[in-house]
Amino acid sequence: MSFLNKIFGRGKNDAVDKANKSAPAESPLIVPRDQHTLSRSQVSPQALKVLYGLKDAGFEAYLVGGCVRDLLLGFEPKDFDVATDASPEQVHKIFKKSRLIGRRFKLVHVGFGRDVIEVATFRAPPEAEQHIDQQGRIMRDNVFGTLEQDAWRRDFTINALYYNIRDFSIVDYTGGIADLQAGKIKLIGDVETRYREDPVRILRALRFVGKLSLTLDGETETHIAALAKLLLDIPAARLFDEVLKLYLSGKAVETHQLLVKYGVFAYLFPESARLIAAAPDSIVARLLTRALENTDKRIQEGKPVTPAFLFAAILWGPTSERWLRYQNNKIPTIPALQKAANEVISEQVQRVAVPKRFTLVTRDIWLLQIRLTMRQGKRGFRLLTHPKFRAGYDFLLLRADAGEPFEELAQWWTDFQFAEESEQQKMVNGLAPEPKNKKKRRRRRKPAAKKVADAPVVDKA
Repeated sequence: MSFLNKIFGRGKNDAVDKANKSAPAESPLIVPRDQHTLSRSQVSPQALKVLYGLKDAGFEAYLVGGCVRDLLLGFEPKDFDVATDASPEQVHKIFKKSRLIGRRFKLVHVGFGRDVIEVATFRAPPEAEQHIDQQGRIMRDNVFGTLEQDAWRRDFTINALYYNIRDFSIVDYTGGIADLQAGKIKLIGDVETRYREDPVRILRALRFVGKLSLTLDGETETHIAALAKLLLDIPAARLFDEVLKLYLSGKAVETHQLLVKYGVFAYLFPESARLIAAAPDSIVARLLTRALENTDKRIQEGKPVTPAFLFAAILWGPTSERWLRYQNNKIPTIPALQKAANEVISEQVQRVAVPKRFTLVTRDIWLLQIRLTMRQGKRGFRLLTHPKFRAGYDFLLLRADAGEPFEELAQWWTDFQFAEESEQQKMVNGLAPEPKNKKKRRRRRKPAAKKVADAPVVDKA
């Protein structure tokens, strides 16, 4: 089935094609309600309240962006964004439970409990003299405009589709419908200029390829490798948010392969990229692939995933490399791993600002790799109660699956945690005793009591 048939499944394709061909270049393609498959029933009730609230107040209101694209392609949108001709202050006045956010790009967040609907005012292209830096990057984007201007300043054609709440039509100024039909991801306007305006568009392009199984338009693809270095100018905190979108979309394996293929991974995780590039089939590379496969599987099964585990897998290569080097330099095992972990994380957060609440857990996962080898006595029982035991155990399984020599240890822990207490004790008793390579500490003797010399006898005679 073609993309157009998937989107317009009502036998009206000829009418849509005719409208598309006959529409003047400056006029939008308008797809009526009876010629597309997007229905109000697919839209969240919260988004509908915002759309109708703006409409009833006399403003234009449209669903826009990824939610329209995903609904047309048969995916469930992660969120719903609204575009309007109302100013941010006017939107804020209409909805009591709302707040203004942003400086570079002023928005309104309308709250419905835990759900938030993001509302943006139509934007015009930025004024070059005031809002773009010397590299071409947009620094301010609060020049309000019309629906048409808003469409042409968006990034990709497939993200510039508008669902009109007044008549339930879809409005397309940039050829997004045709690109969906062709299965293409295409930047709007001059490709190099658009990447320079916001280099994060490189990450978004690759994420859409992985997530939607589309292909990159020729020009959109050509400039990625040459302009990927512009990501070095993006704030590390923003890159953290983008990395989560890349790897927690349910298509982490495909997306990671694209990041490596186009040389983008090296600008996000330089040390890990160096090791993988040097040995694409190494244990480090296989462990990361296994971790990403596991992440995708958990997301597809609706299970929770933690970014800490993801970063533990991505950064394990450079961490284990330094750990080995420090051990060879006669640093004890645990201090060597702690030193390696601290250095790798400290360097990495300069590029992708992973919050401390995640890096602390990442360190715990790594340090548990040592503690899981210490099972004698009561240690095995105590480790089962460790709050990060499961994450550490899962990471050990990944290491064994990737080819590290821990199959026996991983199997022992698999059996131990599910065995009866009596069987657990037998398993512990059957372990070889710990090597006694520590020198006995000599007891310090108490200092001998000083002898008091006999006082001389004084002859008083």
